[in-house]
Amino acid sequence: MSSRDSRSTAPDPDTAPAAPPVHLGLIIAPELDDHYRRELLADLPALLREHLPGVEWTLSAVPEELGEPGTDALGLLEAARDRMLDAGWDIAVGITDEVLRQGRHTFVKRVSAVHSAGVISVPALGPTATRDDLAEAVVDVVRVVLGVDPDGGSDPEAVAERARQLATDVDDRTEENATSYTARVLGGNVRLLLSMVRSSRPWLLALGLAKSLTVAMAAGALTLVTTDLWMLSAEYSPLQMTLLGLFSVAAVTGALIVGAGLWESPRRRSEREQVTLFNAATVLSVLIGVIVLHLVLFVASLGGVLLLVDGDAFTEVTGEPADLMQYVKLAWLVGGLATLGGALGAGLENDDVVRAAAYTRSD
Repeated sequence: MSSRDSRSTAPDPDTAPAAPPVHLGLIIAPELDDHYRRELLADLPALLREHLPGVEWTLSAVPEELGEPGTDALGLLEAARDRMLDAGWDIAVGITDEVLRQGRHTFVKRVSAVHSAGVISVPALGPTATRDDLAEAVVDVVRVVLGVDPDGGSDPEAVAERARQLATDVDDRTEENATSYTARVLGGNVRLLLSMVRSSRPWLLALGLAKSLTVAMAAGALTLVTTDLWMLSAEYSPLQMTLLGLFSVAAVTGALIVGAGLWESPRRRSEREQVTLFNAATVLSVLIGVIVLHLVLFVASLGGVLLLVDGDAFTEVTGEPADLMQYVKLAWLVGGLATLGGALGAGLENDDVVRAAAYTRSD
């Protein structure tokens, strides 16, 4: 790999932000470098200022291959993230001359707001694509990373604040313990963290985990007609039901994070802040996705209870009236057990499927 690095600093002449500039690093395939690098460094500053007012930028470009030939889209995205950590950039965009593939699917670009990185396929932009089209694609990646609403509903000041948080380093005090340092990182980057999570669209996580959902549904169907479960639901207090739901969500969240290797450790001290944010955003994204899964299973279980559980039989077995409250408690119990069944399904998922569902967006 070449270590040649080109850099351009582009302050906005109309503003003078006190915060340091956001450092955007471009990793350009060597075959594309001579054709695109100089033009991108010249064109991007004005384009970034146009779409992201109030943010100052520093640009770097290096001609490197992101991965071995045939590396899939997720592998290239993670390689861009690793290069960003090595170089100390705030955002990384890989530009490749290969088609981005993940299984049977191909993409123009793939972005992880959680990891502040993206990768773009030049061939996928089309045979008539121009340098301007590529520059626009880079800006689109940056906009996703900073949580800009594609429909134009974002507050420019809020976007600029997230950019400021991304570029500002938290002091790393040698004597400070990990808990205190993590609290300072998260407290100083609240808007950025929430933007990362929102951009990853965690509520769609369940749709990407077909095996987990299938196993969970099967578990719920099998337990629905178990009379012993009817008795347990009738006896359980609201507190016990709440604890069951919390345990179910925590079990699936932990299974996904550990099983797919989503938790990261910094390789050097300078990476602590970025990796802390990565991990916090990943945990929140997976947690929200699993909560959505749990609620979907609860609603499905409630429908099954109303359709399949005979009221007279329920009263005879439990001694409780078969009213809506008892049905809700039974559905909550069944949904919780089904979510636990989903933890088993999570172990059956391909790690790439879990990682892609947890924190990437594609076009």
